[in-house]
Amino acid sequence: MQYILRFLIVILFFCCSNQSNAQLLNDPASLKNVQASLDKIYNYEFEEAKTTINLVEKKYPNHPVSHLLESFILFWKFMPIKDHPAQLKEYMARLNQCLDAINKKYGKNSLDPEAVFYTMVTRGYLAMLYNYKGEMMNAAGEGKKAYNSFVEGLKLIHKNPEFYFTSGMYNYYIEVYPEEHPIVKPLLVFFKSGDKALGLKQMDIATKQGMITRAEANFYISHVYLKYESRPDKAVGYMNRLVDLYPRNPIFQMKNAEALLLAGRYEPARKEVADLRKISTGFYPAAWRTFQGILEEKADKDDAAAQREYLLALKTPHDAQYTKEYHALAYAGLARIAARAGNKSKAKEYYKKCLDKAEYLSVIKEAKGFR
Repeated sequence: MQYILRFLIVILFFCCSNQSNAQLLNDPASLKNVQASLDKIYNYEFEEAKTTINLVEKKYPNHPVSHLLESFILFWKFMPIKDHPAQLKEYMARLNQCLDAINKKYGKNSLDPEAVFYTMVTRGYLAMLYNYKGEMMNAAGEGKKAYNSFVEGLKLIHKNPEFYFTSGMYNYYIEVYPEEHPIVKPLLVFFKSGDKALGLKQMDIATKQGMITRAEANFYISHVYLKYESRPDKAVGYMNRLVDLYPRNPIFQMKNAEALLLAGRYEPARKEVADLRKISTGFYPAAWRTFQGILEEKADKDDAAAQREYLLALKTPHDAQYTKEYHALAYAGLARIAARAGNKSKAKEYYKKCLDKAEYLSVIKEAKGFR
């Protein structure tokens, strides 16, 4: 759910540009500053991003976009934000400031397109927090309130290439998400149907033609190919672009290493894994230990070394949103090692634990297919 919700944050920077008379969105210089601040945030240059945001704030005091950009900094700098109580408090304060700014600028319950849109995006942040807490119905309910903006974006795809991203995401996820999470189906019964193949095509176009949405388009289509389509070879190209554009972003580096490993490209993955091993905090150790295990098992054919890494990975805390799948991959690795050692019952035990964690269809298929 975090992936379909998180991209709500990004589309605020362009979604109303073809339908609103808002001054900022008709100001090319300020829009360029917004885009520059996003690039700085993605590359973990947070102080530089603040400098650019200040230029927007100076020209448009107390504009909602400034509060949202500041929230975006907190989101990336302290990922996962839920694990940093002080920053989470500041994060929530920024969201409330954004809502206050919307009310002051447009009036309470304004139907101005920009006011409606900024309100929708703030709800997107709130939906993400609900998701982190496991309150899926509340999260889906918040997403439901954003429905009209998605549908409007489908109409505007030929007027602005940025809409290829939102349209592609909608077309793909509106079909996939209810399949994976039947509990939300009643909330989506009146939603416009999607088209997964079309969604993939549109997201790919966004990676080439989008400017503001370029990074998110590459990130999301890569995730889709890893989780749902079981095509890590496809994911590699998109993640390579991101690490080239934003070499200081460890999330992109982590996902790039994952894509390379799952695609069987072990040698280029070694450098990525070696770089990740320098990060000893947060959820990254769970990632790089699992990745090291895959290298030991599949590239170096050293089951004993791989087993050590997988077991260490499982002793390392993971984050439910970002690194849960790596524990599933570690269990799958241990299951393969046990099977090769002739211990079928142990392999089944590991695959059972794998299924408790796994969300990637390829991993689920492997675990369920073991006999």
